[in-house]
Order: sequence, then C-alpha cells, then structure tokens
Amino acid sequence: MSLPLLTLLSLSLYSALRQGIAARIVDTRAKFPRFEPSLVIVQQGARSDSSTYVKMKLKAAAEAGIKCHLVQLGGAEDGIGEQEVMAEVERLNADSDVHGIIVQLPLSDDIGRDGERRITEAVSPEKDVDGFHAYNIGLLSSRASEPLFAPCTPAGVMLLLESTGVDISGKHAVVLGRSDIVGSPVCALLRRKDATVTQCHSRTKNLEQLVKQADIVVAAIGVPRFVQGSWLKPGAIVIDVGTNFIDDATRKSGSRLVGDVDFDSARETASFITPVPGGVGPMTVAMLMENTVLSAQRLLDKSQQRLVKPLKLVCKPNVPSDIEIAKSQVPKPIDVLASEIGIPGQDLELYGRNKAKVKLEVLDHLRHRRDGKYIVVAGITPTPLGEGKSTTTIGLAQALGAHLGKAAYACVRQPSQGPTFGIKGGAAGGGYSQVIPMDEFNLHLTGDIHATTAANNLLAAAISARFFHESTQTDKALFNRLCPPKKGVRTFAPIMFKRLDKLGITKTNPDDLTDDEKAKFARLDIDPEKISWHRVVDTNDRYLRKIQTGLGPAEQGKTLETGFDIAVASECMAVLALATSLADMRDRLGRMVIGESRAGVPITCDDIGCTGSLAILMKDAIKPNLMQTLEGTPVFVHAGPFANIAHGNSSILADKIALKLAGIEEGESDDKNGYVITEAGFGADIGCVPLSLSLSFTLVDAVLMLASSSRAAWKSSSTSSAARRASSRTPSSSSRPCARSRCTAAGPR
Repeated sequence: MSLPLLTLLSLSLYSALRQGIAARIVDTRAKFPRFEPSLVIVQQGARSDSSTYVKMKLKAAAEAGIKCHLVQLGGAEDGIGEQEVMAEVERLNADSDVHGIIVQLPLSDDIGRDGERRITEAVSPEKDVDGFHAYNIGLLSSRASEPLFAPCTPAGVMLLLESTGVDISGKHAVVLGRSDIVGSPVCALLRRKDATVTQCHSRTKNLEQLVKQADIVVAAIGVPRFVQGSWLKPGAIVIDVGTNFIDDATRKSGSRLVGDVDFDSARETASFITPVPGGVGPMTVAMLMENTVLSAQRLLDKSQQRLVKPLKLVCKPNVPSDIEIAKSQVPKPIDVLASEIGIPGQDLELYGRNKAKVKLEVLDHLRHRRDGKYIVVAGITPTPLGEGKSTTTIGLAQALGAHLGKAAYACVRQPSQGPTFGIKGGAAGGGYSQVIPMDEFNLHLTGDIHATTAANNLLAAAISARFFHESTQTDKALFNRLCPPKKGVRTFAPIMFKRLDKLGITKTNPDDLTDDEKAKFARLDIDPEKISWHRVVDTNDRYLRKIQTGLGPAEQGKTLETGFDIAVASECMAVLALATSLADMRDRLGRMVIGESRAGVPITCDDIGCTGSLAILMKDAIKPNLMQTLEGTPVFVHAGPFANIAHGNSSILADKIALKLAGIEEGESDDKNGYVITEAGFGADIGCVPLSLSLSFTLVDAVLMLASSSRAAWKSSSTSSAARRASSRTPSSSSRPCARSRCTAAGPR
C-alpha cells in the first residue's frame, strides 16, 4: 500500500532563495554603494550543452542582481589549451573586483581529466564558488573545520532535505555515486548532520538490498532510471541528482531528460522525491549565487578590517645596539603584511621575502576610499646629525598600529649610502623603533637610487656628447644627425616636437624647414660655463666634487669643468618624489633645466632629447617600496631627496597610497579612519615647508605637526612609549661632530 506522496518541486524554494539573495544585495548596497557581487565564468570552446548551462547561470545571476561575465575562450582548434585557460584563471584570481570564478566543465579532450583538475585547483579557494577546490573539499571532509564554500549541488541537496522538515539526525542515508563533485561531498554534509551514511557505486554488491534499508536516498550514479521504486523503503526521501538524455520520438529534439531514479515507480513508495528536470538543478544554481554573494561579503568585510597582526617585541632593560635589536626580530613575510593592510595581490611586486614594490594601479583600486589622517613629523631645530625625526616617525607608527590597534602607516625616505657609510649612519630609526631589515633598508633596497643615478648620468653623458658635436660640426651636419633620411624620408622623433614648439615652428616635415629653422632646431649652443647638470654617485667621494672631463685625444680638447653630487641630490630624485604618475614624472623630467645657451636661454632635458630614456630607467623606481617596523606595522620607503637642496620628504605617491589604505569608504564609521605619519627632513623651514608647498592632493583632516629632537622625544610625557624607548638609543646632539658637510659629495648645488 503506497504512502501519501509530496513531490518536491524545488522551483518555489529556488524562487524564494533568489529573492532573498537579491534583497540582501540591495540592503548591503544601500550602506556600501560599491558592493557588487561579481561572478566570472570561463568557457573553453563552444560545446552546445556547456553553452546552455552557461546561459542558465547568466540568467540566474541577472535575476539575483549579481554581475556575471562570460570569458569565452577559443577551443583546442584555436590553439587554446591548458596553459591559456590557466593564465586566465590566474588573472581573475588577482582581480579584486571578481568574487567568484567558475571554469565550465568539461574542457577539451586535449586538456584531459588531469588538466581539468589542475585548472580547477588553480582557482583561488577564496573565489571557488563551485566548491570544487581540493582545499574546500578537504575542509568539508573534516569535522573540525568549515570549508569556505560547499559544492553547489551537494549544498542544494541538503537544502532540499531540510525543506521537508524531516530530522536528518540518526537517519540512514544511502548515496549512490562517489564523484568529488556530488557523491563524496553529499556524504560529508550528511555526516555533519549526524546521519548514518552508506556510499555506494557501480561496483557495490547487493545494491538493491542496501537501498531498501535507506531512509534517505541520493542518486548520482549517472545511469538513467537505475533506481526502481521496488528498491525503496516505504516513506523514503529520494533526491535524484541524475541528468541523463534518453531517446524520445515524441519530442522535437528526439530526446528527453530523465534522472537516475525511475520517477513513475518511485513516486508510489517515496514520501518525498525530486523530479528531473526541475528538482536539484535550480537549487544548484541558487547555491552558486549564494556562494558568490557570500564571497563578496567576505571580501568586503576583509577590506574593512585591515588589521595588522603585530610582531612581539621583547624590550630589554639594558638596551642593545640598534643593529642587535634589528637582527633579533624576524620580519613577517611582506606579502602577508600586504594582505593584512588590503593591498590586492595584483598590485604587489615582491623583491624577495622582506620587501616589495606597490604598483600605482592600487590607487585606482582604492579610489572609493576617503583619505586617512595625515601627520607630518618635522624638527623645529634640527640637530647636527638630523637624528630624532625618523625615530619619532617610526615610534609613533608602532604606537598607533601595534599598541592602539589603529591603521597606521609610516612614510620615510630611502637613505643614501653616503651618510650610511659616513659619520651620520643609516636612517632606519633607532632602538626599538626601527624599519627592518635594517641592512636592506639602508643599502640597495630595490635599486631606486641606482636607477636614479643611471638616469642622471645618462643625461650628463648626453649633454657632454651634444656639446662636443655642436663644437665640431656644422649646422647642416647636426641636422642630418638628428633627422637622418631613412629610405629617402626624414621624420621627426616625437620628443623633437617639444623643441619645435619651443621655437615656434609648426612644421611637421623636416624637409620643409628653412636653413635658419634647421640651425635653430639642431644647435642648442650650450654655454660650457653655464652647464648646471652634474654627474652623481651614491658615495661620499670628496675628490669628485670638482673634475675636468674630455681629456682624451678623441675629444679634441673640448674639455668641461664639472663635478659629482651625491645621488640623492640629483634633480631626478626630487622629480621622483614629486611625481603623481609615470606620465607626470616624464613631463617633470623633460622640464628640468640643465644649463643655458650662450644667449642665456634655458636648455631643458626635452631639448637634449633624453626625457623618454630617463623615464624608462626610472619606470620601476616610481613605485613605492613596502617594508615594516620592528613590530610588523607597515612602512612605505620611497625616494630620498635631501632637504638642504630639495623638499626632503618621501614621495607624494607613497603618501597618497598610504592615505587611501588608511582611509575609510562610505558606510564605515569614522573611528576606523587611520593615520599616515610622514617625515619631513631637516628643520621645518627646509623640510616641512617645501613639503606643504609640493603636496598635489587636498588634505581633508588637519595636519598635526610633531616637533622632534633627540632630547625632546624622551622628555615629553606625551610621546609614545615606543618613541621613548627608541630615543634612549639616539645619541645626543653634542655626542658627535657635525656631519652635515659630509652628507653630500659636493654640498648644496
């Protein structure tokens, strides 16, 4: 005698889920306007069945208010294989605007099952909304952990079971199938609900007898109408996951979709049964949307936390030397710190374990944030060695970040090797308030100073070469060298149009210039007595302060008196610190004046024609460097212009990036706003004032000025404990002779 039947039509449940997801998105977006769950489907080739499933997912995403995008890659016949699909997955992993990634299976035969597994596991577990990644499957199998995402179909199965109102605990469940996508995950989820689970497959003996004992049957074995109604225990719950096409002459397509259970016979015995189609399928799509929204919510929460886990600092009563303290602390991996403060992976370039460059694109990714609070550390009366400001900057950042739990970013300059190997020493701070690793900070770091040196000296070499050629050649010969005919045609290089504009020449064809215009264009007429551009070297070498060049016989007696400055005194370094983008840096480099003509007309880098070459040499140097303090709080180290010849602060770009990282977005409370502590070198008159004049962004919050010196820091009761400890290691202003005169190779230019 058959029991009453209730067919589980999941469409109503799916509709309720879809509406609930859409409502949650609307509610979250009302508070955080930029909240937009985003799902990307990667499809290789154009299989008709895959395309049908993709269209279904795109439609469901649109109905739920989820942004869904299809990346349609070619098939194997188009040369698209495992490597190309993998590259697209890795690109999407790095895109912080993408919350969920699906690789539509199956892939082409040349990729195979092993290739499919590698590609599936290449998807970041944090974006694995399908729940197929080995990391999520592994966590699902452990009772002691929770996966980031449960596989969609198994999760849909569990939701259908729970919708019956039947208590799963203690029930005997038989699962037909052992795939990693359905069978095994369903077993794990049922065990988590305290069901007794028997997993069967195609080689299981006495399958019918095992099914007859089951209170719950989940069929995912891939054989049409395999389970018969006579196999079922009266009143059993049947979830049919199968999707099989069988011939049907009555259908226009010639086939129809059936499940793994013979529906007509099973409905006479089962109390609950899902139809095919219209049963598990819609629930799978619903759980995919649910996982995508869950991923977006997690990433939103993570972006707002920005919590730095401090490193434990052990302070000894007898304070060791700075180098001993620095060596005693093991820095956290810099990519871990970057993740803590919310720098997307695609915006980070690692330089080993302890330092990294931050791409300027991070400003685009953080454009939705308001700027944080801005603190400038300067000295009212600088000490002879300039000590105190770096220590106070780092100490304040540690106090705010490691002890008060605020988002705090220090911004300091990269030290020159001249002072580092001279009397003054390094600039990593002091005592228990330092940037680590100290040796990497004080020496080459990521090569920015070397790149600036190369750019500066390239321009110096070009100036000398231009002076020599103008001194030994006619106007016609100079013009032919600048605009040589190629296959009988002369053209201007792009940089040359700036020279033409300066001269008021509007012609674009070199052959159209008059002899007088050609002479004006080709001859800069450099005055050797007015060349102000020096070569640089990042070492205190006093014998290079004034030199004579061009003494070789090939220079035909065209000598020049010049000299070397310290590398950080180069105007290229000043430009690096002031630039707001790569294009802005290029423009600023082009406007640098290198001397005058005999008529007193300023000559620029654009006139020499070296601007693009300098920008190329410095294209990586423009990216700020990320390091950390002794307590694991973030430090941006960038640029190093001396304050006695320039503005004496780290770069505008480092400050701008730090301000965005420290800031908050619409919907966040003001108490989450963070701080950027930037150092202005030397005294307030030649450090802070030029900084305030050079800022290329608007400050919303008031600027707090901290006046620091080596003695005042530890005497002030308001100074942070970290700064006081550090100041105990800072020598007094009278303990060493003045070294300012040895900080540059040639003094102020």
